[in-house]
Amino acid sequence: MSNDNSTHAEIDAHLAKKKSRRRIGIIVGVVAVFAIVAAITIPILVQNSSATAGGDTELIPLTIADTAQSDFQDAIVKVGRENGLDIEFINFDDPYLPNTALIEGEVDANSFQHVAWLSQFNKENAADITPVFSTVISAWGLFSDTLASVDDVPAGARIAVPDDPANFSRSLFILQTAGVLEVDPDAGVFPTEEDIIANPDNIELVRLAHESVQTAYTDPTIDAVVVATDDFDPALKITSGDALVLEDSSASTSSPYVIVVATTAKNADNPAWVLLEKTYRDQRVVSALETEKRGEATIVELPVEDLRAALAELTAQ
Repeated sequence: MSNDNSTHAEIDAHLAKKKSRRRIGIIVGVVAVFAIVAAITIPILVQNSSATAGGDTELIPLTIADTAQSDFQDAIVKVGRENGLDIEFINFDDPYLPNTALIEGEVDANSFQHVAWLSQFNKENAADITPVFSTVISAWGLFSDTLASVDDVPAGARIAVPDDPANFSRSLFILQTAGVLEVDPDAGVFPTEEDIIANPDNIELVRLAHESVQTAYTDPTIDAVVVATDDFDPALKITSGDALVLEDSSASTSSPYVIVVATTAKNADNPAWVLLEKTYRDQRVVSALETEKRGEATIVELPVEDLRAALAELTAQ
């Protein structure tokens, strides 16, 4: 993927648009200078980040890839400056591009994916992207615009699910919880359609791009969708309480779906991540996230060692 000319062009187009509106601080020279002075500058910033708000210390530029502009990002940028960081978000429409941009050095980190998604990307692309800290886990479930309960799912129902490997597997587990199909218990974390060992009502799985699943909710040819609650258009006012069945976000089986801030392995020990995590944990940022996600995401703080161990285990499957 990283060698595809069209992908390069799309990344360049996104970056060009951002440059026309705001300064992007990710030139190679800055990275080189940062590598030289980081050992001196960052410990001072960690201890005296409040001083940077007054302009006594130069801010450290960090560029973060994501998939959608949001007020949550604005809160991170604002609080980040108080913590010594000049944060810039680059948002991509294609959910694969934040990782591609990271690998190609166009950004310093990204903040959009869960560990299971990352494991599949690393495996498919021989990449070495790694978590630096956890952020949230979103509430996923089975939703329908026409059915009142799981018992109403008809024979031959068409259910829309994400087509990427990690979230397709997640959907199978949710449908198994709903009782409409059964997955081979030996299939591991990433079961495929071939691992469905029982589908008595001949449910048809309609695979769509992740970002398109929520739009199928009102499609008259679709009986139900499996998606994150916070993916829905807020105007629909859909909550977890509307789910026919809801994933248990607190269960250990949901841990692969914790969303993380990630970077490349060679940059994983950069002390700037201490400042960035401090920014994400700030109550003002947490409140902005809760508003953005409409209360449909749970803050998760897991040790980075656990995140990396889980990533290694999932990548090996």
